[in-house]
Amino acid sequence: MKITFPLAVATAMLLVACTTTDEIIIDKSGVNMSKYQADLAECQTYSQEVKTGEKAVRGATSGAVVGGLIGAAVGNSGDAQRGAGAGAVTGGAKGVAQGEREEVQVVKNCLRGRGYRVLN
Repeated sequence: MKITFPLAVATAMLLVACTTTDEIIIDKSGVNMSKYQADLAECQTYSQEVKTGEKAVRGATSGAVVGGLIGAAVGNSGDAQRGAGAGAVTGGAKGVAQGEREEVQVVKNCLRGRGYRVLN
């Protein structure tokens, strides 16, 4: 089976464990939860400025190049294609994971900036 670049990126995105801003824990003592929900929604909007998709593509591209080179060095063109496919999936997954971590960090920083005590 030949792994195409878009398939590799899509597979990488599915393989990454989803880290979401829903997992953020704050100290709720004295917090107006209606205001917090509004602030959280605004902070999540800011986090969408992180270019997660672009990080996935860059990771998949660099992974494909490295995997292809390794495959070519140790075998034939079939090994190079398999190496490129595996590298694309791995690199794409790393790119998505990095983007998601950055998104969560943006939300946490935003909430801290608004005076919330983020516990995790």
